[in-house]
Amino acid sequence: MTFPEPGTRFFQLSWAGTVAFVVTAGAAAASPSTFELAAVAVSLTLFFAGIVTMLWAFFIAVNRSRVDAIGVGGLYFGAGSTPNMVRWHLLGATTMQLVAGIVTASIRPFTPLAFGTLVWIFGIGMTGLWTARFGEFEPTDEPVDKGDDTEPDSVDEGGGADEA
Repeated sequence: MTFPEPGTRFFQLSWAGTVAFVVTAGAAAASPSTFELAAVAVSLTLFFAGIVTMLWAFFIAVNRSRVDAIGVGGLYFGAGSTPNMVRWHLLGATTMQLVAGIVTASIRPFTPLAFGTLVWIFGIGMTGLWTARFGEFEPTDEPVDKGDDTEPDSVDEGGGADEA
């Protein structure tokens, strides 16, 4: 499978995590006594990796927000900030993670396979990380403050409530 540039590694990791999860969760749904521990380990690993990647994406986006207008939908779902092929790969993998988690947890309700419903956080984190690094956003309306001005940002022209 060929992936778009830049950020090919993000697509590879996202799909590799998806395949690992689908295989282990499916195997655990078929034979819980044999594969349940592996499925839980993969699920929790991907969930915690998703938390890390979401935070990483957030901090990159905060740094970029000085010059780019970044919204949550644009960051974590690629709305208006990523090409269609990028969204297809990253959100496609996320959708597969979510569906596989719900299906396997439904096949074996009230079992540790319920941890699989958390795996989609990994997909959202990978989408956010790709978008934070490579996404295209509109510039902010406000000029970047270099911290070298000595004038206040606005002057009260006498319309304040504290004046007589």
